[in-house]
Amino acid sequence: MKIFLDTADIEEIRTAARWGVLDGVTTNPTLYAKVGGSYDEILKEVCRITSGPVSAECISDDVEGMLEEGRHYATLAPNIVVKVAMSENGLEAISRFAEEGIKTNCTLVFTANQGLLAAKAGASLISPFVGRLDDINQDGMIVIRELAEIFAIHEIEAEVLAASIRNPLHMTQAALAGANIATVPFKVLQQMIHHPLTDKGIVQFKKDWESARAAAAAKA
Repeated sequence: MKIFLDTADIEEIRTAARWGVLDGVTTNPTLYAKVGGSYDEILKEVCRITSGPVSAECISDDVEGMLEEGRHYATLAPNIVVKVAMSENGLEAISRFAEEGIKTNCTLVFTANQGLLAAKAGASLISPFVGRLDDINQDGMIVIRELAEIFAIHEIEAEVLAASIRNPLHMTQAALAGANIATVPFKVLQQMIHHPLTDKGIVQFKKDWESARAAAAAKA
C-alpha cells in the first residue's frame, strides 16, 4: 500500500520524504488554511519534494469553474492530480478532465456506488473518507473493501485511496481491506513509527552497550 501525507506543511513533507516512506501528498482548503501563503507556490514546492501524485483541490461548484481551476493546477507540475468533490457537476468535470489527459482524485466519497461512478467517469484516484463515516457510527472500511473488490472483479484501473485516516489502526485496516493508497496526517505517521517497547528497547540496548564498553575498558 502506498502512503501519502495529508498536509500542506512543507516541513512535514520534507521529513516524511527523508524517512523514505512518502509516495505522494494530498492537500485541501482546510490544510492550506493552516499554513497560508500562496497555494500555487506550496504546490510547486511539494511537487519538487516528491515525484508522486500531489492532489490540488478545486473549490468551484460549477463545471466550468472546476475546469478552469483544474487546468491551472495541472500547469504547475506534471505530478499534480486535480481533486474534485463527488457530485453531478463533479462527475462531468472528471469526465472532461479525463478527455484532456488530466488525472483526478474524486474526494468526499462515502459509498461504493459513488466510487464506482467516479471511476467510470475517469477518476484516477477514489477517496472514501473512512474517519467521517466512523464518526456517524458507520464502518468506513466497508467502503474500502467493497471498492477494492469491485475494481478487482471488473479490472478497473482507478486506485482506492483511504482518506480521513484518524489513527494507526485505520492504516492497518485500510491495508488489510485492499486500499491501494492511504493518506495520513503527519501525527499519525509518527504514531505508526513508535511503540513503547521499541522505545524502551532502544534505551536498554544503549545502556547495555555503554556498560559493556565500560567493563571492557576496566579490564584493559
